[in-house]
Amino acid sequence: MLFVDCLTMVEYGLNRILSLDSTVWTRLAHLNGKIIAVNCISPTLRLFILLVDKGLLLSSDWTTKADCTMHAPASSWLHLALSHNKTAVLHSSEVKIEGDSSVLLNLVTVLQDLELDWEYELSHWIGPIATQLVNWHLRSCSIWCKQLFTGINQNITEYLSEESRTIVGQREAQARFGELDKAKIKLEYLEARFKRLNHF
Repeated sequence: MLFVDCLTMVEYGLNRILSLDSTVWTRLAHLNGKIIAVNCISPTLRLFILLVDKGLLLSSDWTTKADCTMHAPASSWLHLALSHNKTAVLHSSEVKIEGDSSVLLNLVTVLQDLELDWEYELSHWIGPIATQLVNWHLRSCSIWCKQLFTGINQNITEYLSEESRTIVGQREAQARFGELDKAKIKLEYLEARFKRLNHF
């Protein structure tokens, strides 16, 4: 009973999020009536996703045979939800897909390309002026975080390559690769010359 209640809450939340993209239902229209079975291996969990007109239905049990079944551990499901490259997750060795894989791939493609209008939804709750302020602060924070992480990454790389000599710097690596290429060419030349001398 608790699991059914959780599914209902997840279903409602998921459909609310999807509705923030005005084009999502048009792009999912060709999947109406399709059933995807989710078979989580570790921990053991079975779930069915039914694609209907303007919504997704979630169920723990379904009598009709699924169009597509995906078997994967919970870690792969989490990776699928968070990863930008969802297709790579679906083709990993831990994931097994049975049936019409295009149904799942089409759904994943649409979910990956969602363009959610958070500002419109937020403006219903706090008003347009407050929404603009929140949006400005979030964008400023995002830019600041990107600059901070870029600076930290650059400083760590410089420290490891220049100060501690733990890793090789990019210029030094390119110089060494150049030397290796030259040595390889010389070795190939010597091998060819040695073969010619053996013929005499």
